[in-house]
Amino acid sequence: MPRPLPPPSTPPVPLADLLARTDLGLRQLAGPREGVPIHWVHTSEMADPVPYLLGGELLLTAGVHLAEAVASKDGDALDGYLDGYAARTVAAGAAALGFGIAPVHRTVPRALVDACDRYGLALVEVPEETPFTAVESAVWQAVTEARHRELTRIGAAQRALSAAAARPEPAAAVLRALARHVHGWAALLAPDGTPHGSAGPRPSAACRAAAVRLAGVVTAGGPASAADTLPGTHLTGYALTGPAGAGPADRERAAAARPEDTGGGLALVVATEPGDPPAHTIAGVAAVLLSLITGPSAAGPAATAHSAALVHLLVGARPAEVAALLGHPRWTVVHAAPRRDTPAAPATLATALATPLVAPAAASDGLRALVPGDREVTALPGWTLGVSAPVPVADLPAADRHAAAALCRALARRTGLVRHHAAGPHGLGALVDPADAREHARARLAPLADSPHLRTTLRNWLSLHGSWDRTAVAVGLHRNTVRQRIARIAHLLDTDLDDPDVRMELWFALRTLEDAPRETQE
Repeated sequence: MPRPLPPPSTPPVPLADLLARTDLGLRQLAGPREGVPIHWVHTSEMADPVPYLLGGELLLTAGVHLAEAVASKDGDALDGYLDGYAARTVAAGAAALGFGIAPVHRTVPRALVDACDRYGLALVEVPEETPFTAVESAVWQAVTEARHRELTRIGAAQRALSAAAARPEPAAAVLRALARHVHGWAALLAPDGTPHGSAGPRPSAACRAAAVRLAGVVTAGGPASAADTLPGTHLTGYALTGPAGAGPADRERAAAARPEDTGGGLALVVATEPGDPPAHTIAGVAAVLLSLITGPSAAGPAATAHSAALVHLLVGARPAEVAALLGHPRWTVVHAAPRRDTPAAPATLATALATPLVAPAAASDGLRALVPGDREVTALPGWTLGVSAPVPVADLPAADRHAAAALCRALARRTGLVRHHAAGPHGLGALVDPADAREHARARLAPLADSPHLRTTLRNWLSLHGSWDRTAVAVGLHRNTVRQRIARIAHLLDTDLDDPDVRMELWFALRTLEDAPRETQE
């Protein structure tokens, strides 16, 4: 029996929300009534759907595969078949089973209801007037809306934390902003539990004691972050290290100084409600900022320059105008996705890449980092990386897109690191006037202008040489969905995607729009 994969990082849809929709008319017949999260929807009429499930699905079936067992009119055989079917579905990690009424069955078999109750599998009756596509659409709409709310919350928190870091007492201001945006408690603690600032509602004595233990774990040379769980509370601790690249003198001063002078050995501990992934992301951003603020080189020239650059950006300066303050003329963008059992914490990646400039990626569930261009980025245990070519600050937006695309290829190939290589001055793009190339690209891809998900699928499919399986991994979809999208794209573009000339033309158009200055895309 294959082990179910971890659920995706996109927010789940509570089954109760689907049951509450009157337009669907779903009715639960068996299994748990609360706390059933739906991550995917999959339709299958196979007797053994296990090889096609990732875990966390609402599995939809009209019971076509039951026909032979029903036709035998052997009640014991049917009961045994349905018992095995429910057992296999649970073992594969499915969250719920949806059984469609008609055209095969007029009612849900009683033996299936009993089997689902036995194995703790939520069983939902889908009425005859509700097509499976309506259920699928409802799930994806709910996931999209929930993800948009999460990203909006994370973006607002990032802006608030950045603004707080530029205030006169930045550590206290960051703690207050953090507590407000995670709806919890945040504290800076020394290894012995001595507090160096806190914000948010004061937690219970048991929570404070657990926070002290967690601070001791992450400041004792162990993991960069760790977590603990109490009833109704999730605790996360982050070791606050100084800015990467501190020299021996910095380290000696940090070892000799008190924690309150340098921040050496301090930990950030955050208490939130369980099951709140955005709070974890927000806390990771705060940990990186507090590492910069409290680290042994926090008052040094580099930190002063970075703070000045932050202030300039907050008051409206262009990135190119603050480039001189950053200390490096060229930067490499890294997009990173944690592998199984690796915490997706900015502080963890910051330590591994030796850079404090780490934040959540804008359009994915991973992280992205800025590394000085003269420093080589190598593969990291526990992470999958997409790495851009070193570029000046003015070209960072394009490098960000290149790193994101490289990460997609790395995930699809199941390799640890993929680098983006620039075409260079003798590439095909250098032979075409940029304005003409953009005009052609917009006209060629106009049928996809209102369908960014189709453009993303096309770009990944082309970059992976038309591989259905690798594209499915890269975009997080089933390969049959990828096939349907590519067929839809071919229809909208009225072209033959099996023609290599067409593929080359479309790739050129996609790359042209990606590399265009932002103002020319709007």
